[in-house]
Amino acid sequence: MILVWPIVIPMLTAALLLLLPNRFAAQRAVALVSSVVLLGAGLLLLARVLGEGPIAAQLGGWAAPFGITLVADILSAAMVVITGIIAVAVSIYAYGELEGADEANGHHALTQALLTGVCGAFLTGDIFNLYVWFEVMLIASFGLLVVGGGRAQIDGAVKYVGLNLIATLAFLSGIGLLYGTTGTLNMADLAGKLDGRQEEMAVLISAALLLFAFGAKAGMFPAFFWLPASYHTPSITSAALFSALLTKVGVYALIRTFTLVYDVDVPAVQTVLIWGAVLTMVVGVLGAAAQSSVRRILSWHIISQIGYMILGLAIYTPLALVGAIFYLFHHIVVKANLFLIAGVIKRLTGSEDLYKIGGLWKAKPWLGVLFLIPALSLAGIPPLSGFWAKLLVIQASLEAEGWLLAFFALAVGLLTVFSMSKIWLEAFWKPHPDGDDAVNGHVPWSMYLPIIALAAITIFIGLFAGMFVDAAITSADQILNPDAYINAVLGGS
Repeated sequence: MILVWPIVIPMLTAALLLLLPNRFAAQRAVALVSSVVLLGAGLLLLARVLGEGPIAAQLGGWAAPFGITLVADILSAAMVVITGIIAVAVSIYAYGELEGADEANGHHALTQALLTGVCGAFLTGDIFNLYVWFEVMLIASFGLLVVGGGRAQIDGAVKYVGLNLIATLAFLSGIGLLYGTTGTLNMADLAGKLDGRQEEMAVLISAALLLFAFGAKAGMFPAFFWLPASYHTPSITSAALFSALLTKVGVYALIRTFTLVYDVDVPAVQTVLIWGAVLTMVVGVLGAAAQSSVRRILSWHIISQIGYMILGLAIYTPLALVGAIFYLFHHIVVKANLFLIAGVIKRLTGSEDLYKIGGLWKAKPWLGVLFLIPALSLAGIPPLSGFWAKLLVIQASLEAEGWLLAFFALAVGLLTVFSMSKIWLEAFWKPHPDGDDAVNGHVPWSMYLPIIALAAITIFIGLFAGMFVDAAITSADQILNPDAYINAVLGGS
């Protein structure tokens, strides 16, 4: 039953919140309590997996590979835990940021529905149910994009859904081809059924379709345009949730399927992943450098940082996979925090346009410190978490003799410093164009608390990186040697 709770808790909460229309205080309290309980359930699941190894459950009374399988190893359990952390952070932030219109239109219920889809995607052992949970996320995230009803939100939502529907079509086509070829969609079962068949034409085509589908969900080049077109339009609470989790579910799906179901080291697959990762890094960081809005810069940087994670998968050595996993965890915390800080900047100055704001260092120096922590971590400055994440990926590139890959990773890191410096100089260091009195917005403490907590987590990961690297090593070993995962799902069958 422990595998069910991370899905059931937000699902039931979403239903309960629909029964509390116009009772905004009650909605906020219920959402926060549910997020805390979700985090607790994730911690219990992670403790169980660390003690026993991968665990699985078969729902509906059907044995694998025929029934609905839920399965957790260290990677999936840790992703549930970090989902709970972000859920608590945005639930607290919402107390100060959200207004009646968003809450009246179902923000809290939609958020819990989104968390249901995210946790379901992390815990499913069946590739068709992975599609189902992706659709739950898509519907809930579309609702959160349009909940305010503004023209910019509708425009962003149309672009967001348009490309995601194309990815969905590719996803379904790949699933159909895979099922027609193997007769199963259980991922553990597919690992055996596709052994020695990785270069069959039908298998390669299904791999290409799923690579496009998951790559689009992750924001990988070239199917990334939906992300910078939409992430600056919803509430800050929703944008922080999106930036932390949605693309990471796509990366998780890539890691899971292209290690368990498909082999990354098939030349055609590995080549696409490597150059897709490089182009994702480069295009993302150049796009960020060209922007003048805080959230647009941060949105483009999601794309560039996704490239590092995919590069770790594409190199496909134990160290590279450790780097991808460590990067995944680090980036969720840092990117959510930067979006939350963007909301505070807008509250204090009245705008997100860097050329219309300024004076924050003089007015709120401690906010400047809170910004520098995730910003420098994103850029890979030691001893913060981003330094170790980049170091692992670059070291793996060098060990694999991928000199050009290491060069691109280093260059993108330097350009990231430029973008973060741009925000620092324009928003914090220079005076406000309208004078010091223009920095006068009111920001409640409920918006500062999650920023402080996430900054503390970033520092903690950086200072005690060894324990997190060790956990990533164990997780990578489970992924590269999936016998325990497969046995947990299939047993002796």
